[in-house]
Amino acid sequence: MNVVLIVVAVVFGVLLYEIFVMFNKKKWAPKGKHCYVTGGTAGLGLALALKLTKEGANVSVIARNQERLDKALKEMEAVRQSPDQILKTYSYAVHTTAEAEASLDAACQPYGGRSPDALFLCAGTARPGFFVEQDEATLKQSFDEIYWLAAMPALAAAKRFSSESEAEAKGKKIVFVSSALAYFSIVGYTTYSPAKFAIRGLAEALHSELMLYGVDIHIFFPGTIFSPGLITENKTKPKITLKIEERDEGMSPERWADELLKGVRDGDFHVVGDFIGRVFRSATRGASPSTRSGLVDFVYLMIGVFGVPPWRKGVDKVVREHIPEHQEYLKERGLKK
Repeated sequence: MNVVLIVVAVVFGVLLYEIFVMFNKKKWAPKGKHCYVTGGTAGLGLALALKLTKEGANVSVIARNQERLDKALKEMEAVRQSPDQILKTYSYAVHTTAEAEASLDAACQPYGGRSPDALFLCAGTARPGFFVEQDEATLKQSFDEIYWLAAMPALAAAKRFSSESEAEAKGKKIVFVSSALAYFSIVGYTTYSPAKFAIRGLAEALHSELMLYGVDIHIFFPGTIFSPGLITENKTKPKITLKIEERDEGMSPERWADELLKGVRDGDFHVVGDFIGRVFRSATRGASPSTRSGLVDFVYLMIGVFGVPPWRKGVDKVVREHIPEHQEYLKERGLKK
């Protein structure tokens, strides 16, 4: 009886503590802050740039296509909240050191050279397909189009943060955008998931290292985003991948952007936005920091312990049933005798 009372008291105490932290910790707000957004001309990046603008942030959007940048700027101007807001767009290919550094230099000029308060690294492209259809060029291209687009701006920013005073750097943020496919992966994503897993690894290391400068790291793991990019990737996506994903409800870029900002405001390291994401975050977190609501994470962990194995078996069953059709696919393309 005494043991039961002790357990109940401990759980109740933890719950009270988490409620206290939840309602007393000051949340991050973008108003008046300089936010640097890569990939901000479409999909999640554009939705995020617009929401940051609506919340009174100064926004710098980085992308390659000037026409899309011009269109994005018009949309941002249409929702600006104050004539004092600084809204800018810059054309750079930030997967190289030189372009990433140049983009930051340009974005910081209107602020007297001061580094951004937050970097949201949203740029990235998915090109699904079977691994046996890839070659050296496409495998390297996938990292140029995903990992290096995140790593190079992060490197340029980290060098700036480390050279600033402790007071200047403290509380600044780098927000990576990974994918739910960095918690698990399936057939068709051999050029995509490895780069997204790599971003997760980078974020995990930087979460520890950039504590030295008082800089916060966040990483977002969205599921399916109903954006122009999804339409493009579905053109090359294998049938078996489409089959596995057919029940994936997904969300609009705007809803995912809301979830991303919510997680950043709350100070979460791993940020997710739906039920599946919360289950996989808890089930695969390892030694990564938990959310502020550790008790909630534990509940999702229990769901994952019992729910993930049968889900995985179901996915594998669908793949095995596809073997005959896949064999014919390989023959049609001259990949099998």
